Amino acid sequence: MDGQNGCPIAMIDASSLTCWQDVPATNRKCRLIDDKLHEYSPFPFREDLNRKINLWDGDLTTLKVHAIVNPTNELLNDDNPISRRILVKAGPGLKEALISNVRSCKTGDAKMTEGFSLPCRFIIHTVGPRYNAKYQTAAEFALHSAYRRVLQIAREHRLPSLAIPIINSVKRGYPPDQGAHIAIRTVRRFLEHFGDSFESVVLCVSETDLGIYGLLMPLYFPRNRHEEQYACFHLPVDVGDEFGEPIIHDRRIRIIDNPQHALEESVDLSEQLQTSVSIGEHDFCKMHLDRDKQRLLGQSRSSGDPFSEAVSEELYRVERYERLLRRAKSEDLSEISGIGCLYQSGVDKLGRPVIVFVGRWFDLRKVDLEKATLYLIHLLDTVTNGDYVVSYFHTLTTSYNRPPLHWIREVYSTLPYRYKKNLKAFYIVHPTFWTKVMTWWFTTFMAPAIKNKVHGLSGIEYLYSVMEPDQLEIPAFITEHDMTINGIRYYQPTTTL
Repeated sequence: MDGQNGCPIAMIDASSLTCWQDVPATNRKCRLIDDKLHEYSPFPFREDLNRKINLWDGDLTTLKVHAIVNPTNELLNDDNPISRRILVKAGPGLKEALISNVRSCKTGDAKMTEGFSLPCRFIIHTVGPRYNAKYQTAAEFALHSAYRRVLQIAREHRLPSLAIPIINSVKRGYPPDQGAHIAIRTVRRFLEHFGDSFESVVLCVSETDLGIYGLLMPLYFPRNRHEEQYACFHLPVDVGDEFGEPIIHDRRIRIIDNPQHALEESVDLSEQLQTSVSIGEHDFCKMHLDRDKQRLLGQSRSSGDPFSEAVSEELYRVERYERLLRRAKSEDLSEISGIGCLYQSGVDKLGRPVIVFVGRWFDLRKVDLEKATLYLIHLLDTVTNGDYVVSYFHTLTTSYNRPPLHWIREVYSTLPYRYKKNLKAFYIVHPTFWTKVMTWWFTTFMAPAIKNKVHGLSGIEYLYSVMEPDQLEIPAFITEHDMTINGIRYYQPTTTL
């Protein structure tokens, strides 16, 4: 098969790829401290499904399959690397078909064209949502809908082999780990219902995302009984319904926190989220500033002035922080301070205050995240007037101790510039592979200003090059764990219980 320039396109037959069942399983052990989240795995071991799924870090435009997926935007002209390769290699016929016949596609929906000069017969074009923490549930619905519509179209047109890249794009702000959960979960549930319609479904990922998918695939597609049991400890509590669709327990959500606390408006999502087609018509997909915020700031959506929008956004952010600070100084936050997961502990060798965060004691089942935000602001408000450092201990944490990425993003975007400017170092002690992946993603795409300030440390001893042992008060379980994995190679300070 020739490309648009007459050069042969390299082809890889999907049947030649190693199926997931034949990929060697890792013998990951459940630690004694892990909490079992599911009595039985919602996704039991099924060899038949594992032989239909492939995880592949390659160029999907080279795959010889019945259909590949193009993750694009509503106007079908997104300039992401995958769409760019598809448009170039498919030739001018594809671009003409998109402009003349397809024209547009709503968020969460999918449309199909011929494959033209590509090795595949068809291309299924779909649009993932723009992500905003305020509309997280709606974004999850839209992403689930995009994956499901792709699979439905392939089944309706009797296309037994399909290659799907990552639809949730970093460009649209979607956290990669959350998107991976929805992607794999949706594919698994669809195969459970309609597995007979497919011979091969290839999940095409980049080298960057391979680590995330490699960690999550065994949870949804366990290759043996051991991985099935492991999934009981590490799957999210909420795994959606029988089709993997997110479940809304309370469909009424607040749209805006009014600065005057005089108005609290809600929107009923029960009708708006019935179908994937309707999803693309709402503001959360297009990431406009919400209308209440615009009204409060006296901003016109039709102004079209990026500078005015930026100023208004900054004014809103400053006002929001000042409002939170007032609440932090007036409300009773003893239930958060009493947990002991966040506190100031001495100074480093340069006299800079050290803020300690003990991940193991941050239990999402017990912590009110709104109050946690207020306590964080209350603690840091005076410290951050000058230089400071943070030591985060990831020691012996479980899935219950991982702060949601959307919450971290919201807090980071709320904090004033001086918090980021005066932060001189952020040490992550005992990081896991998962922590390293998520830290890289967050500091690369969401917080590049602090990227060079974040350091992963495999042991406590490395902290003592920047701070004296008697200045660091940490729980005893951290030093005990450190000694079991690193030995006693440093002066052991007095620890607290």
